[in-house]
Amino acid sequence: MKKIDLNSDMGESFGTYTIGMDSEVIRYVTSANIACGFHAGDPHVMDATIKLAKGRGVGVGAHPGYPDLIGFGRRNMDCAPNEIRDYLIYQIGAMQAFCRVHDVKLQHVKPHGSLYNMSVGNEAMSRTIAEAIASVDPTLLYVTLAGSHSPLMTRIARDTGIRVAFEAFPDRAYTAEGVLASRRLPGAVIKDPKVATERALRMAKERKVIATDGTILEMEIHTLCVHGDNPAAVELVKQIRTSLERERLDVVPMGTFI
Repeated sequence: MKKIDLNSDMGESFGTYTIGMDSEVIRYVTSANIACGFHAGDPHVMDATIKLAKGRGVGVGAHPGYPDLIGFGRRNMDCAPNEIRDYLIYQIGAMQAFCRVHDVKLQHVKPHGSLYNMSVGNEAMSRTIAEAIASVDPTLLYVTLAGSHSPLMTRIARDTGIRVAFEAFPDRAYTAEGVLASRRLPGAVIKDPKVATERALRMAKERKVIATDGTILEMEIHTLCVHGDNPAAVELVKQIRTSLERERLDVVPMGTFI
């Protein structure tokens, strides 16, 4: 059976603020990207979300971002390589500590928001991220955008001694260049469960994505992401999971097959 992982960003509540529908979404995903306190989340939420994931047998990943709580980590920041390195090590280390407390193996690292997007196609930045991950734990997977930059990421992973998981987004629009369309553009976030499910099936079965201009993009894909802060997140991920399994795809944590 062809294997595919289904992931979602979680643990983004903090203090008295509740963001996302983690307790519902967790029922349908196989991996969780948990905020580490910089763009969202806090120690209490990190602890609770890891326990939630463990109870469902869901793979746990660190979701480090820029130190931008007000902007939810979606604003570009001009940071030196050593700053990015230290931000990553700090956040991954915090997540590892909570995982250790709950006897959970940290599975992956997926940069968040602008940190993720700015690194796509940026060799120096991607290499900094990969080296930071490797310095903490070389067994961790580095989750990055699938597409035209995959060969670069494969080479960086080989150089740094880690593995990469290539990710696609059924609920986000793509440009013809194979990158995510800006959230500022109409239709950038797909809220229709039927449309998102059709895209997920094409990604998982055919390894193809249709861009906004109709261009068919072929790419290696290991994991599909549904954003937990999407208002339709629960229905989206439920329909996607059901449809993937109906098509006899093996939906399992990425760490079990990469």
